[in-house]
Amino acid sequence: GDREMVELLLTKGASVDSVSASGTPLHIAAFRGQDEAMKVLLENNADHNKILPGIDTPLISAITASSVKCVKLLVEAGADVNDGLVPPLAAAADKGLTACLKCLLEAGADPNVPDPGDYSNLRRIEELKSLGVKSVKRNDYSTAATMYSMAMEHDPHDATLFSNRSLCWLRMGDGHKALQDALACREMRPGWPKACYRQGAALMLLKDYGGARDAFLDAAKLDPQSSEIKAALREAMSSLEISHGATKTT
Repeated sequence: GDREMVELLLTKGASVDSVSASGTPLHIAAFRGQDEAMKVLLENNADHNKILPGIDTPLISAITASSVKCVKLLVEAGADVNDGLVPPLAAAADKGLTACLKCLLEAGADPNVPDPGDYSNLRRIEELKSLGVKSVKRNDYSTAATMYSMAMEHDPHDATLFSNRSLCWLRMGDGHKALQDALACREMRPGWPKACYRQGAALMLLKDYGGARDAFLDAAKLDPQSSEIKAALREAMSSLEISHGATKTT
């Protein structure tokens, strides 16, 4: 297999970091998704941060191969998750590799590193939004919030990003951050019912039932047919009544 071949070549004196037109042995193994061969090379101190013109780092090669195993091996070996001709996080986002993105973020990848590539800004935003939506569907709200935050770096005036991230904070139980994003969303799109709804939901979590009622009332005025808004308004009014009753009792 790949592992045995690499071990044989190394015992015969092959250089672990020799450079060919395709890169070092580690670049080649990563590009081919050969994780067993990579283990041998890394065990023999292969340079896991070697940058080559037109090839980049072994980490970028692993991302190009869409190999989560190879990415994890390099990260565990100490590969720099922010270095390269193209930031690894940007490369993983461009290919829609959610598992790789999560691995890189957990290893300390900076979501604010600028992408020097010639990606279309609109394309990047849509890709990151899509990754955020997929993460929400898996109930992975932390990753989703990060994806929306990365998209905001490209377009800080997209109200839907703030609305979506507000939902993530809400599901993670952070009412203050959820409210902050909801208020930003309302400022950008004051006539959008969902912005009012997000504000109301955040205020409900913070137990500000009066404020939540007012926000849901604003939402109902903008979209009087929404059953979701009507239900939220009833819940807010009921919670407000109960809280007032409890206050009078005490």
